[in-house]
Amino acid sequence: MATSTHTSEVKDKAEDTLKKTQDAGNSVLQKGKEVANAAYETGQAAVSAAGHAVDSATQSAGRGVKSAADSVRNMGPQSGMLGSATEGVAGALESTGDYLADKGVSGMAGDMTDLIRKNPVTAVLIGVGVGFLLARATRS
Repeated sequence: MATSTHTSEVKDKAEDTLKKTQDAGNSVLQKGKEVANAAYETGQAAVSAAGHAVDSATQSAGRGVKSAADSVRNMGPQSGMLGSATEGVAGALESTGDYLADKGVSGMAGDMTDLIRKNPVTAVLIGVGVGFLLARATRS
């Protein structure tokens, strides 16, 4: 009977050790999940902050372009052919500034995506042309 008691004690100790090992493994797994989740949330926050900074910079650039449009309009000739050209340039600058200030980078990316979807062949040809020009420019 002593052997049976001893075997039972060894079995109990083995089961206890197995349980403790499983608990430790689950604890490590849980801590790993928590660390991964915290890293993901930190990454998301960084991306969000960067996106806000880029949008803010784009809006600031839009205001700068609109200011340049006002300067062109005020400093350039007001009448005649040059006055018409000045007004055309100022109008183009102003609409560009409005677009930058209103849309931001995310809006511009959406517009670019829509444009590529509507004109895929043209987009590919432009991409090939730009790639060719970049290759020529970097070769020398």
